[in-house]
Amino acid sequence: MTTQPRDAPQFYLTAPSPCPYLPGQEERKVFTHLIGRRAAEINDILTQGGFRRSQTIAYRPACERCKACVSVRIVVDGFRPRRSMRRVIRANADLVGSMGEPIPTSEQYSLFRRYLEARHSDGGMVDMTMLDYAMMVEDSHVPTRLIEYRRRGPDTGIHGRGTGELMGVALTDVLGDGLSMVYSFYDPDDGERSLGSFMILDHIAKAKRLGLPYVYLGYWVEGSRKMAYKARFLPQERLYPQGWVRFD
Repeated sequence: MTTQPRDAPQFYLTAPSPCPYLPGQEERKVFTHLIGRRAAEINDILTQGGFRRSQTIAYRPACERCKACVSVRIVVDGFRPRRSMRRVIRANADLVGSMGEPIPTSEQYSLFRRYLEARHSDGGMVDMTMLDYAMMVEDSHVPTRLIEYRRRGPDTGIHGRGTGELMGVALTDVLGDGLSMVYSFYDPDDGERSLGSFMILDHIAKAKRLGLPYVYLGYWVEGSRKMAYKARFLPQERLYPQGWVRFD
């Protein structure tokens, strides 16, 4: 007879539900809880195996008839921004992303609401209250940081923080081998800046400074317009049954 340690993860399977990415498909997820003293270690292992984190849950697709969801991570050392990305970097040169503790604020929630209503008004998160948002940010047993993007101020070079209006927010896990972008949102009215792409580019720069080889972007779904942007950040590795495969 064998026994498992009390802090070993136990996995569960959800019931089928409509797929949010591909019409006519159903999704199922396998998930486990990320709690206890081994939460950070387990999160690292599971992220490298294609899982994503949401609060204290790690999950990945386990669909019976579809394998479209593919985990994607950017290879930091090999990354060279293409011309359009360099334009995005220049357009946002006045912004700075300051990394701090995952502390929710009413200012963040206001921006979060504006973003959802403009970009994801038919999504499952649109009814989230301030309390729901606070739980999303705070409820983590792994190393998590909140990055706020604001305009550079006269003292930014001293304390590393921006000033003025909040332009974007990224909730990010710090893993042993990279940064994992859990969730991000930004000013939906400032389309010329391409803030979503800029925050990914900024995470690549931050990972490089920290000596971390990857930036994890979650799932890429071929054929889904919502996910198409992830394929532009090359080189990247995609997780297939044979392991991580590099795409240049």
